[in-house]
Amino acid sequence: MATLTESRPRVVARPLTLSRDKVLYGGLLALTAIAYLWGLSKNGYANEYYAAAVQAGSTSWKAWFFGAFDSSSFITVDKTPGALWVMGLSGRIFGFSSWSMLVPEALMGVASVGFVHASVRRWFSANAGLLAGGILALTPVAVLMFRFNNPDALLIMLLCAGAWAVTRAIDSEKHAARWMMLAGALVGFGFLAKMLQAFLVLPAFGLAYLVAGKPALGKRVVQSVLALVAMIVSAGWWIAIVELIPASARPWVGGSSTNSILELTLGYNGLGRLSGNETGSVGGGVGNPGWGGATGLQRLFGGEFGSQIAWLLPAALLATVVLVVAAGKAPRTDRTRAFTILWGGWLVVTGLVFSFMQGIIHSYYMIALAPAIAAVIGAAAMVLWRRRTEWLPRATLAGGILLTAGWSFALLNATPTWNPWLRWVVLMTGALAAGAVLMVPELGLNRTAARRAGLATGALLVVTALAGPTAYSVSTIATAHAGAIPTAGPAGAGGMGGRGGFNRAGGPPAGQMPGGTTQGGTVQGGTAQGGAPTGMRGGAGGFLGGSGTSGVSSELVTLLQQGATGYTWAAASVTAMGAAPLQIASSTPIMAIGGFNGTDPAPSLAEFQQLVAQGKVHYFIGGSGGGFGGRGGNSTSTEISTWVAANFQSRTVGGSTVYDLTSSK
Repeated sequence: MATLTESRPRVVARPLTLSRDKVLYGGLLALTAIAYLWGLSKNGYANEYYAAAVQAGSTSWKAWFFGAFDSSSFITVDKTPGALWVMGLSGRIFGFSSWSMLVPEALMGVASVGFVHASVRRWFSANAGLLAGGILALTPVAVLMFRFNNPDALLIMLLCAGAWAVTRAIDSEKHAARWMMLAGALVGFGFLAKMLQAFLVLPAFGLAYLVAGKPALGKRVVQSVLALVAMIVSAGWWIAIVELIPASARPWVGGSSTNSILELTLGYNGLGRLSGNETGSVGGGVGNPGWGGATGLQRLFGGEFGSQIAWLLPAALLATVVLVVAAGKAPRTDRTRAFTILWGGWLVVTGLVFSFMQGIIHSYYMIALAPAIAAVIGAAAMVLWRRRTEWLPRATLAGGILLTAGWSFALLNATPTWNPWLRWVVLMTGALAAGAVLMVPELGLNRTAARRAGLATGALLVVTALAGPTAYSVSTIATAHAGAIPTAGPAGAGGMGGRGGFNRAGGPPAGQMPGGTTQGGTVQGGTAQGGAPTGMRGGAGGFLGGSGTSGVSSELVTLLQQGATGYTWAAASVTAMGAAPLQIASSTPIMAIGGFNGTDPAPSLAEFQQLVAQGKVHYFIGGSGGGFGGRGGNSTSTEISTWVAANFQSRTVGGSTVYDLTSSK
């Protein structure tokens, strides 16, 4: 009789194998992680507006859920709180710090690279996936934002994951509905990161599946509707809660004038960005050339945008055409056509919106183009490489590399004193690469020699394409960035001389500040504008108010910490950008009057007077940056400031004017 042990089925252990492709993929992710984590703490609290909200969420679940700026939940940030949830949870687990806040952002960047690689590899090759992943990892604006605490990192990761899910849905017949619903849910959560910007990929996602999905047309339509429902549910549950809960039980919705998340969604952070009609804006306006330059197809190639994203943009447009031609008259389910609709559609729709939107647009928004640029170039390069023995694909590949080399030369020439040799190296390498592409197939080499020549040619192609963006990315990693509007690359990089753009301090060009204020110049040496540490770039402090935590004196910190006991808010200050450094430095809740830039009608003068009478606010901090919104830009904040100055005693603490709201004149 067999024993119990003998009757059990044998489990055959499969040895773990590491193929070349797996090793290279792991190396890509590891190197990306190293780059994004290297010296991360030099960015400090990055955008202190969001950092203050992360700090609040790490100590208060209510503030965490609503995305409130302060732990007492007076007002929210002017975005949905998805990104704050991730950073806030990290702060709860590891304690609030620069590292606990920024490491999740860096890991989102690594995940984004992984999803792009997986999507391209699935339909083309491992080498194509590696190229696409490497392009995304080394795009300057991606390096910048995956080391920063703005919501863009989470948005991009979710959209890349969504594109991968659509790819799986197109490949599947049995489980297509599940994959499409997953894609819809990921886009919906992307909305909770950065609102309507997440929906720019919907035309590409939906059309790709409707055209190339394996099920019959009726099923594809139904499954697309299910994906849409999943998106609405994943995006709408939080919106419904905020709208349905009594206003008295939640914070004011920052960025809105009516305390409505729907107004914020459709107005300031929605259709207003397209039309320029942005209630509560920091100074946009229809076609205002001080915010993103003149609209039009040239916008993304010049000004600040060029140095952030345009290195491979011409090549990406050419690559999209190549993929369309390659698909030709292939069957409906052809993968190349589906890929072109998916990633090329992402690129074209997002690019056109960014080119023609008349509201506020910042250069770091361009990270939304990076995954699509990387994907189409990786795929098209493989299509052309496989057919390089044919004259037309070979000429197209050579032309593309010459175009890229020339364009990189022009972008690098915008900073002629920064590594001036690099642009010539790129140009000459591009010429060599193009010559090798054209000539090597004509030499009649044997198999071994042809393989070696192919590797050398491929290396030249990669160097030509990535030398410029890599240099800018290294500069970005080596430089501290902070403030509301960070930019990648070396100081002085202004792209191709486009109109408008932003100076390296993060604001509009000198003389174009809203309200007639002038601000310009490069933040270099000594103390940056607004009190940011030496070398800190990207609009820390001065632009949009606030002086940075380095500008908050130890005397003021001590006063706030000692005066917080027994009060809901240790102090109030006009604008969140003015309140943020105070709150972060003192770890006490600071009321941000008027929200981000002081234009929100919260609180009203009567409401503030009532809070003071109830003993809920101890101090009012004046003369701490304030931002143009708090300097007469909004009647509510001006009324409060005037009332405080007229009725309460003041003193100077660490260079700031402090009013004790418990001590009347």
